[in-house]
Amino acid sequence: MEGEYPYLWLDATFPKVREGGRVCSMALVIAVGVNQQGEREILGFDVGMSEDGAFWEEFLRRLVARGLKGVRLVISDAHEGLKAAIKKILTGSAWQRCRVHFMRNVLSQVPKHYQGMVSSIIRTIFAQNDQESAREQLRHVVDELKNRFPKAMKILEEAEEEILAYMAFPREHWAQIHSTNPLERLNREIRRRTDVVCIFPNREAVIRLVGAMLMEQNDEWKVGRRYFSLESMSKITSINEFTLTPVALLHK
Repeated sequence: MEGEYPYLWLDATFPKVREGGRVCSMALVIAVGVNQQGEREILGFDVGMSEDGAFWEEFLRRLVARGLKGVRLVISDAHEGLKAAIKKILTGSAWQRCRVHFMRNVLSQVPKHYQGMVSSIIRTIFAQNDQESAREQLRHVVDELKNRFPKAMKILEEAEEEILAYMAFPREHWAQIHSTNPLERLNREIRRRTDVVCIFPNREAVIRLVGAMLMEQNDEWKVGRRYFSLESMSKITSINEFTLTPVALLHK
């Protein structure tokens, strides 16, 4: 790795692997970054028995040892082990909780026939033009709905910093950095190919198949158009820790 990677997406899929005489779902974790030139790169992947904190911590340590630096925002699901690993290894990085997964969590606390309405109201938060306006709208939504849907609104209120961290970064990037959706196409292709195998004989077989696929994808990204423009990437340098809250930073 060369230079800095302001954005880092982390996600996992779970292929079936034969291990120790039994078949189990193993965690296949992937890291994708965007460098200072606005280009996407697959930075690494690994396969492990579980998606626990120790596994994520070791994975991130290896990325840092290989040259990962300058990470300003990490985008991932709200896995406690992963959050702890980010806090420990990627000191000073802000964390954005995947907004798509978050919405599913909130709506699971709302009766089905009200989910459409609640979803529409919550989305008004993300339609705001800046982070401060989004905070104000979030509090308004909580006040409006907390009596009818107390569990859902408690989740929303407690997640304020986690789901709005992306708004401290260039607006041109918001659509891509608010969730792990940019990895969905990649994950779908991984699942398509691993489903053909059904059960891998060992984890090395997973690494060979997925590794070849990821190298191919990385080569495509290298010759394709930039993910973000150079002009928009230059705006990140004007963002410092004073624009990010202590909770969003996960550190200090």
